Amino acid sequence: MILRLSGVRVRWVILALLFGFAFVAYMQRTSFSVAADQMMPDLGMSQVQLGWLVTGYLVTYTACQLPGGLFGQWLGLRRSLVIAGGVALVASTATPLAPMLFCGTAMVAVLLLSRLVLGVAHAPVFPVSTGAIEAWFPPGKWGFPNGLQTAGLHVGSAAATPVIAFTMQAYGWKNALLWTAIPALLLVLVWAWYARDRPSQHPGVSAAELAELGAEAQAPAGPTLTRADVLRVVENRDVLLLAVSYTIMNYVFYLLGTWCFLYLRQERHLSVPESGVLGALPFIAAAIGCTVGGKWCDRLTTRFGLRIGYRAIPLFALPLAGVLLFAGVKASSPYTAVVLLSLAYGITEMTEGPYGAATTAVSRKNAMAAYGVVGTGGNLGGIIGTPIVAWLSSHGAWTAAFITGAAAAIISGIMWLWIDCSRAMEEAPSAAHGN
Repeated sequence: MILRLSGVRVRWVILALLFGFAFVAYMQRTSFSVAADQMMPDLGMSQVQLGWLVTGYLVTYTACQLPGGLFGQWLGLRRSLVIAGGVALVASTATPLAPMLFCGTAMVAVLLLSRLVLGVAHAPVFPVSTGAIEAWFPPGKWGFPNGLQTAGLHVGSAAATPVIAFTMQAYGWKNALLWTAIPALLLVLVWAWYARDRPSQHPGVSAAELAELGAEAQAPAGPTLTRADVLRVVENRDVLLLAVSYTIMNYVFYLLGTWCFLYLRQERHLSVPESGVLGALPFIAAAIGCTVGGKWCDRLTTRFGLRIGYRAIPLFALPLAGVLLFAGVKASSPYTAVVLLSLAYGITEMTEGPYGAATTAVSRKNAMAAYGVVGTGGNLGGIIGTPIVAWLSSHGAWTAAFITGAAAAIISGIMWLWIDCSRAMEEAPSAAHGN
C-alpha cells in the first residue's frame, strides 16, 4: 500500500528520496575523510597512503559512471538504486570492521577492497537520479530538481563532518563510522517500497499530476538501450564538452569537499571539534548554492532559451569562485578563510543544476547514459586532483594546492562558451519506433 500525502505531488517525494541517496552517499564518503584524522595514527598510515585509499574509491567510482547509467537504464531506477544502496551499505560497514577483524596486509587489503566496492556502488546514484528527474519532472524544469538533489550530497557532508568529529572524539573513529549504516538501511527500505520507474506506474500519481508532466510521462517505458543509443551519447559534441568542463570544475569540488577538514587542522591549526564545526560551513554554502543555482537556471532558461539560459550561471559563477578561492587561502584569519572558501564552494556549486539540466536537455531519454559520460569526466577531476593535493599538503604547500583550484574554476567556466544545449541529439531509430 502506497502512502498518499494530501496536496503533495509524488514527484517531490521521489525527489526527496533521491536527495536522501545523495545525502547517504556523501555521508559515507565524507565520514571516511573526517575519520582519517584518528585513523592515520591509529593504523600507522601516512597522508599519502590515505590519498591512495581515497583515489582507489575515485577510480572505481569514475570508471563505473557510464556503466552505472547503463545499468540504471537497463534495470530501471527503482531496482538499480535498491541494489546500489545495499552494496554501498555493506562496503561502508566493512571499513571500520576491517581493523577489528584483520591486521597487517590483510587489513590493508580489506580496507582497499571496501573503498573500491563503495565506489562501484555509489557510481549509479547521480546518473540514475538524472534520468529519474527527466522522467518525473516537466521538460525545461530540470535545473531546480537537479540542483536540489545535488544539495543532498552537501547536506550529507555537512552533517557528517561535525557528527563524525565529535563522535570519534568520544567513542573512536570505528564506532563513529558504524553509525552511518542506520540511515542508509532505512533509505533503501523506503525506496524499495515507494519508488516506481515512471509516473504512470505509480498508484499515488493523480490524473492532474500526469497532465502536468505531459504525454511522455504517461507512455510506457521504451525499449532497452541499444548500442546505437550509446554511440550517439558518447560521440555527442555537447555531452563531451560538458564532460571536459565538469572534469575541470570537479577539481575544485574535490579540493574543497575532501580536504577542507584537514586544511583547517594542519594549516590553520584549529582543534578537531572546531574544525568539525567550521568544516561543515563550506558544505552548507554548497547546498544553498546548488538549490539557488538550479532555481535560477530554470528561470533563465524560460526567459532566454536553452542556449543562453544554461550558460549564464557557469560563465559568471565559476570565474568568481576562482577569485574567492585565491582570496580565501591568502586571508590571515582562519575564520575569514572559512567564510571565503565557503562562498567559493557555494558559488561553484550553483553550476550543478545547469550541468545536470543541460545534459538532460541534450540527451532526453538517454539522460542516465549521458550523465554517466559527464560524471565520468567530472570525477576524473578527483582522480587527477587527489594525489596532487595529497602530495602538496603532505609537504605543507596548502596554498599552492588551493591556487591550482582557483585556476581550474576559471577555466571550467570559460569552456561554457562552446556548449550549446539547444542542439538535442537525435534519437536512434529503434528508440523512435518504441515511442
